[in-house]
Amino acid sequence: MKNDKFGEKPTITVKAPWGIDKTRVEVMTQGKGAVVDPSYLWVYYQGVNGRTGKVFDGNFGTGQTAMFNLEQVVPGFKTALEGQRVGSRILVAMPGTDGYDSQGGKAEIDVQVGDTLIFVIDIVETVLSGPTGKAITPPAGLPTVTEKDGKPVITLPATDPPTKLIAQPLTEGTGNQVTAKDVIAVHYLAVSWKTGKVIEDKMSEVDGGLLSSTIPGWQKGLVGKRVGQRVLLVLPPEYNYPQGSNSPPVTAGDTLVYVVDILYASPQAG
Repeated sequence: MKNDKFGEKPTITVKAPWGIDKTRVEVMTQGKGAVVDPSYLWVYYQGVNGRTGKVFDGNFGTGQTAMFNLEQVVPGFKTALEGQRVGSRILVAMPGTDGYDSQGGKAEIDVQVGDTLIFVIDIVETVLSGPTGKAITPPAGLPTVTEKDGKPVITLPATDPPTKLIAQPLTEGTGNQVTAKDVIAVHYLAVSWKTGKVIEDKMSEVDGGLLSSTIPGWQKGLVGKRVGQRVLLVLPPEYNYPQGSNSPPVTAGDTLVYVVDILYASPQAG
């Protein structure tokens, strides 16, 4: 194989017809990033058919990564990527039984039942499982964030809510900075300042979308923060739901306090 460095478009040479008896995986470049989340990983890849020796699929050189859920790919692809790290280049060869045999082949890309498939896969990004980097001690007087059973707990001070937006990092993070045009993925928890009660809890499931579609306090407070950071947001009414909301349940004029774990951020495609 030529161009065997991460990020370079590979050239896979096969003396066709060629086959393999079981799936075999080689880590050509060992990444040092996060272990992949099986539901969310972004890759560049190239596939060659052992029967023809020809490339049948791939996205190297397009400038656009492909997102995969490992529960929705062929078995050999899943075997190759489970437990791997961001920054790794993986070479995998799989027999038809771990490829498209169960689907009767895939005529649109000239894959027949029994075809051995060879892939080179560069793992570019994944969704983190939680905050990263060293803890940051926030200034005194802010709501405090502690951990209980692996989840954050927000405790409000016995004071009037602040009148200005506060966006205080609680960890340093280890990833790229968030921009206003990014798609983000997060865990978060929200508390009402008026009641002290939790109004939203998304700490056990990944939530996300365009940052530009979120409430004003998120748009202002998360730009410039890093992937992997846990951020404390204190949002006066004009930065959350000024007129109130049914979902989440917010009364007009309330200040909201969020803990947001930034798990992923990347510019919107297109």
